[in-house]
Amino acid sequence: MTHVVTRACCNDASCVPVCPVNCIHPTPDEPDYGTAEMLYIDPDACIDCGACVEACPVGAISADYDLADDQEPYEQINASWFDGEGRRDYAQEPVPSRPTTWAGRTGEQLRVAIVGTGPAASYAAEELLSKRGLDVAVDMFERLPIPGGLVRFGVAPDHQDTKQTSVAFARTLKRKGLRLFLNTEVGRDITVDELRAGYHAVIVAVGALGDRRLGIPGEDLPGSHSATELVAWYNGHPDFAHRTFDLSSDRAVVVGNGNVALDVARILASDPERLAGTDIADHALAQLRESNIREVVVVGRRGPHEAAFTTKELLGLIQTPGIDVVVRGEELAPAEAAAPGSAAAEKQRLLQELLSRPLTASRRVVLRFLASPETVLGEDWVAGIRLQHNRLEADADGVVRPVPTGDLEELACGLVFRSIGYRGSAVSGVPFDDVRAVVPNAGGRVHEAGETVPGLFVTGWIKRGPNGVIGTNKQCARETVGHLLDDFDAGALAPPQHTADDIEARLPGHVGLEGWRQIDTYETGAGRAARRPRVKLVDVEEMLAVARSGAGV
Repeated sequence: MTHVVTRACCNDASCVPVCPVNCIHPTPDEPDYGTAEMLYIDPDACIDCGACVEACPVGAISADYDLADDQEPYEQINASWFDGEGRRDYAQEPVPSRPTTWAGRTGEQLRVAIVGTGPAASYAAEELLSKRGLDVAVDMFERLPIPGGLVRFGVAPDHQDTKQTSVAFARTLKRKGLRLFLNTEVGRDITVDELRAGYHAVIVAVGALGDRRLGIPGEDLPGSHSATELVAWYNGHPDFAHRTFDLSSDRAVVVGNGNVALDVARILASDPERLAGTDIADHALAQLRESNIREVVVVGRRGPHEAAFTTKELLGLIQTPGIDVVVRGEELAPAEAAAPGSAAAEKQRLLQELLSRPLTASRRVVLRFLASPETVLGEDWVAGIRLQHNRLEADADGVVRPVPTGDLEELACGLVFRSIGYRGSAVSGVPFDDVRAVVPNAGGRVHEAGETVPGLFVTGWIKRGPNGVIGTNKQCARETVGHLLDDFDAGALAPPQHTADDIEARLPGHVGLEGWRQIDTYETGAGRAARRPRVKLVDVEEMLAVARSGAGV
């Protein structure tokens, strides 16, 4: 018997140090950790102790005899990972637990401000507050009256298992030594310079909420949107709650084939009643119930081996009831082209199986490869998209790139969503690299003109770019906090010029932990009544009213 890591894996590696035989790979210290789609358990080394099950923050690990039907493919996916070159040579010595006791400078309380409340911010706060012997006070600042960031507004509503990371983040928010300043916009209510004067250190963890553009004619036509808009809309982000999307056509096109693209396609193509039991925003569910969309075409400019979506997201799409997933045989590369054990090989296997799968549903997602958008067609509204067919060629460095063939195709549609990547935005008072769309830094220490900016740090997507999954932010935050503590121990951080009370006094309109508890109680209470995880508030004024009401549902 063995244990198996399933789709919900968040990659934060909490399971790694508790394994007595080091059978969970790749570990954060192994080179392929940064590129692996998830963690995997070696079936030949697992001793079935179950320690990893308790450590997993999202319940993603199950015994092989306890797998649900939709989880059974992960037994093969886990085993196949270890067929890859070099992976049978993973070290089998148990990974030692990281020291959790502070052995550095004492006698002065370390005060840290964190801008943001998403996963990167929460992991940074936990890394600081979990150090025994370290006298630390952490204040977290968030523009909205609610915390959560990517977990609340980025994870698809039908992926409730992934949202389980919010349970651990909620525990962090309740830790002694942490204060919440919600409904507080850094740059409007308080500046970065004021934060730097009030704390030893400031960690910027604002994520990357913008989106990249296609740069093609017709991109700005009505009916052409970014996928980030739609994701924020159906997840109830207050900035997007009052948007509307015309869902009257029968086909939508998503340009890009990462995980977000598959999320968008799956939500648009799903039977709305399948979503009714999730925490999808009420306004989105109402509009989806009136939707005429029956086909979503997902377009990638390269082949399936290079597709940005992960194996687990592809499998999740294939397993969605009521949706046929369709591919073209001529667009699939030969199975032998992918290295055994690679993510590309698993994707190829799943895609090949689709070719012989009968089509029975009234809704479909079509996965297209080797096609690039040339023009969004239409005059007053999107009427279609023109695609350029590609072939793949390796350049002088062996990198496979798409090359236009000259063959064009026009595809009728009423909606186009671009999903080609998130983009970070500048924070007032913080250096910014506009080309890479990140804050320039070295291991989390912010740099300006090649020089370290004392006391200013960064973590998450705004540090490294929009890559990785939720748990990737844990190791990212650990690196940043490690450098912050090194600087504190060395006396390189200037002491605060203001007291904790000074900060609170200048922000009378903020919402604290108790206010967030009121909102959380209201939403989860409404959810229980509707047999849903929660019913989200989507209007800031309503949130503030509930936060200050002193009563839940």
